[in-house]
Amino acid sequence: MGLLDGLKSALGMKAEADATRDADPEDLFGMSTAYMTMEADLGFAPANAAALCFAEVDSTDFEDAVENVEAILEAGEVETGTGARFTTDDHGYEWVVLEDDDPEDLVTSIHFAADEFIERGYGSRLLAAVFAFRKDDRLAYWIYSFRRGKYYPFAPEGDHDRHNQTEIKLQSVLDGELTVEPDKEYWYPLWPDRPGNHPWE
Repeated sequence: MGLLDGLKSALGMKAEADATRDADPEDLFGMSTAYMTMEADLGFAPANAAALCFAEVDSTDFEDAVENVEAILEAGEVETGTGARFTTDDHGYEWVVLEDDDPEDLVTSIHFAADEFIERGYGSRLLAAVFAFRKDDRLAYWIYSFRRGKYYPFAPEGDHDRHNQTEIKLQSVLDGELTVEPDKEYWYPLWPDRPGNHPWE
């Protein structure tokens, strides 16, 4: 389900070593306006899904933190209707998957979840926040790397190819509205198991 074997190293240790600043969950709110630009200027509509990827810690305290995140999201579902579920991919990474037809609710829920992990001292376990968009039969994503504190685009094509033209277009239009990673070395792919699926599926 989703990630290459080297993702933990890619989004984790290497990015941490080369980090430009501490990640700030407030960065996630940039997506509150970016989704409108995506649709108006690029024709990519929100795909009504977002996810938070994190690495588990084998401790009771971390389990308590996850339970707190789950409780926060359950309470939020009553108010916003944002559905939340937890899943583990084949590589052992944990995902909080959110679904809602209101993109701003998705952003808020991702922020609440990330902020709770950070407040509990587990910000270093956060790998990425992923926001999905769709244009006809093409999926594209904005991925926020917590270790780099920056966004980057990802446009999968076919099995393990990328639609580079789409990624460059997204970068050129959204750079400035989002803090976009300038070094493409850090544009790590999050491949789905099957074309057309999301990375967490």
